[in-house]
Amino acid sequence: MPDDITPGLLPETVPGRSATKLAVVGAGAVGSTLAYAALMRGTARSVALLDVNRQKVEAEVLDLRHGAMFIPPAQIDGSDDVEVCRGADVVVVTAGARQKPGQTRTDLAEATVGLVRGILPGLLEVAPDAVYIMVTNPVDVVTYAAQRISDLPAGRVFGSGTVLDSSRLRAALATHCGVAVGNVHAYVAGEHGDSEIALWSSATIGGVPLLDWQPLPGRAPLDAETRERIAQDVVQSAYRIIAGKGATNYAVGLAATRIIEAVLKDEQRVLTVSSRLDGHHGIDGVCLSLPSVVGRGGVAQILDVPLSDAEVAGLRASAESMRAVQRRLGL
Repeated sequence: MPDDITPGLLPETVPGRSATKLAVVGAGAVGSTLAYAALMRGTARSVALLDVNRQKVEAEVLDLRHGAMFIPPAQIDGSDDVEVCRGADVVVVTAGARQKPGQTRTDLAEATVGLVRGILPGLLEVAPDAVYIMVTNPVDVVTYAAQRISDLPAGRVFGSGTVLDSSRLRAALATHCGVAVGNVHAYVAGEHGDSEIALWSSATIGGVPLLDWQPLPGRAPLDAETRERIAQDVVQSAYRIIAGKGATNYAVGLAATRIIEAVLKDEQRVLTVSSRLDGHHGIDGVCLSLPSVVGRGGVAQILDVPLSDAEVAGLRASAESMRAVQRRLGL
């Protein structure tokens, strides 16, 4: 590295790198881990952290900059001033009330929505052209509120949804069936929370419909009882992590980084992000997760995934659960 380049800062011209900027709002467990994951993966040329706790955000930035020689070149900034987010291509909101052991995600709704009401106008002023991704619980209600507050096109304001839940489901299925996780294709839809549903009818393992899967030698069958147990384990996994260490941060940071890359690289990748439904399976007026195409402009399309009658019923129940919270908050 030339002597005149400050560690952690990227020169103005780097061959092969586009001028992309990621702003992360909230330097807590999720926000700082997300920034770390994005820097490790070379997700953006510039990563900015915003947090009301100036001492905390400056310490996080300093810690990240000290590892600059071990990561792809990137500018790393942080501040308690929203100006640090100016010109961001993607703004990820991780700030919110912290989920305590035994507390459901919807218990956090009122405090987190209030926080979003306070910070979003300032972010829109400095980053009017950004794609906004909500990564704070309860993500579906917060995403719906953010869309209402911002008045941006629905595709440009979406939530991390059940991307992490789908990863958890695939990992559990891979372990049970004795195959590599990359050969499992299965989605979790609906709420990112207690009413979420596993889409068994469209799931496959190595191209074999999951409902037709025959166990490998020495492996237990993937029957209805086993599927239900796996689905419940996915729902409860965050609560177990929070009970053990106080917060989830590693997997959600990686999941959010993958979503950000789909936007910045215009991948048109199918991900179960949370966005506003408009008549999908007879549902509207809420944000829920369904497999969706994600690219440079945000959510380009929600796929019309075939669902079984039971899955449609589960999705509608999930929608009603979200509407109840929204009514309570006056949304």
